[in-house]
Amino acid sequence: MFIYPQAEQNAAGQGAGGAQVRQHNAGMLLRMLWDDPSGVSRADLARLSGLSRSTVSAIVADLVDCGLVLESHIERHRSGRPPMVLQFNHKRQLIAGVEIGCSHVSTVLMDLRGCVLGTRRSDEAVQVDPESTMARVIQDVRSLCGAADVPVDSLLGVGVGVPCPLDQNQPGRLSERILPAWSQVDIGRELHAQLNVPLLIDNDANLGALAEAWWGAGKDQESLVFVKIATGVGAGIVVDGEIFGGSSGMAGEIGHTTVDPNGRLCRCGMLGCLEAEVGSQSIVDRVRHALATGQTSCLSPVANPTLADVVAAARQHDPVALAVIDEVGRYLGIAIANLLNLLNPSRVILGGRVTEAGEPLVAAVRAAASSRALSSSIEHAEIVLSLLDNEPFARGAATLVLKHALDTPTLFTESDPKLAAFVAVAK
Repeated sequence: MFIYPQAEQNAAGQGAGGAQVRQHNAGMLLRMLWDDPSGVSRADLARLSGLSRSTVSAIVADLVDCGLVLESHIERHRSGRPPMVLQFNHKRQLIAGVEIGCSHVSTVLMDLRGCVLGTRRSDEAVQVDPESTMARVIQDVRSLCGAADVPVDSLLGVGVGVPCPLDQNQPGRLSERILPAWSQVDIGRELHAQLNVPLLIDNDANLGALAEAWWGAGKDQESLVFVKIATGVGAGIVVDGEIFGGSSGMAGEIGHTTVDPNGRLCRCGMLGCLEAEVGSQSIVDRVRHALATGQTSCLSPVANPTLADVVAAARQHDPVALAVIDEVGRYLGIAIANLLNLLNPSRVILGGRVTEAGEPLVAAVRAAASSRALSSSIEHAEIVLSLLDNEPFARGAATLVLKHALDTPTLFTESDPKLAAFVAVAK
């Protein structure tokens, strides 16, 4: 994850003085209140957090004053003096989340409870036209804010998911090998300059994993891997609620692991990458080749079948489409078996457009993974489809902003002078 403006990120890495301790404590209390929508009393916050009652009362007073926490109602069923119940104010601000795919831009507007208030999706020539893509992002964020009657600069922040790994040594620069047209573009800096709100950026598969961990098939899991299969293929890893990025942010690049040493040429320049074998273009190419050899299919009359056509045909039990989906599942199963042996997650979640093929794909993945993974790994892991719809990757991007804000009030301070003053008290 990278944060713009970068000065904020650098400040966050400074030594933990009084202000940082206060921010940490405030974040801890905020997360407790967010986790329990029914509300929590001051006394219970002190008990659960281990902080003194005076510390909790002082922090809560400032959070209430800033509108982040509401005094909801008095809990009258207890004996003794009835306590005031506190609730997190999920209506205080909105968040925008953006997914920049290989061929589209999706944008959502979300409240602080994760409710999606509006969406936009547009086809874009992302791989070759950075300027038009960024213009679309800016236009859609502004459009959604306009429809909700809120100014863009009142947003808590904007999260952005990108279709390639991010190098921590060049934050905001997309992979030149994957997206050569973006080699001179600092997407984080340029979008922040236009939108003028805190901007957080990460790989789309990481954000898919985060969305699953918060809202989808991974809510009850301590460790999970989310695998996105679309134009590209990537994995997001969540351990104990945190995205695992590795030493340089490159963890999860399952799409560029080799599944066939003599396989197809990948756009990264290597042979037999998982992405080259199961990405959407590979699937379409395999179907077109089968049709060219005269195999019978409901797709035979279609001049140039698309991935959507192939998925729809597979759901109708078309033999050509099912054979291709089965082959894709076997390649995926090989990669996931390696993943299970290396990471031993409790759940692997499959998402992306290809997974709309449904159970035939999952069955092939499970069969291939079961025949290659160690029994102790596969026995304790589930391989399931994503439960999320309604732009899950853009929703994951918005969730990145929410998570960061709950972990530390830094983002909230950007938009509220009162809270900035409260944090500064400890300096």
